[in-house]
Amino acid sequence: MRYKLMFVAGLALGYVIGTRAGREQYERMKKSAKDLAQNPAVRNAAESAAQTGRQAAGKALHVVGDQAQKIRSRRDHDGQFAVYEEDDWGTSNT
Repeated sequence: MRYKLMFVAGLALGYVIGTRAGREQYERMKKSAKDLAQNPAVRNAAESAAQTGRQAAGKALHVVGDQAQKIRSRRDHDGQFAVYEEDDWGTSNT
C-alpha cells in the first residue's frame, strides 16, 4: 500500500511540475534525477546504507529470538511465569 501511495504521489507531483514548468524544464529535471541516481558515489552510499540495514536487521532478529526464548523458558508447567532474580534485559556489551 505504501508503494502505491508513493507512486500516486510521484505521478501527481510530476503532473503539477510538468504542467507548470513546461516540458523542457521537466526533461531537465528528469535528466538531473537520472544522472544523480547513476552517480557512483550515490550508488555506493545507497548500497552501504542497505548493507548496514541488513546487518542491523539480522542482529535485531537474533536478539529478539533470544529474548523470546528466555520468555518461553521462564514459564513453568502451568503456563505461569516463574520469578527469577537474574535479568539482563536491556543490557548489552555492544
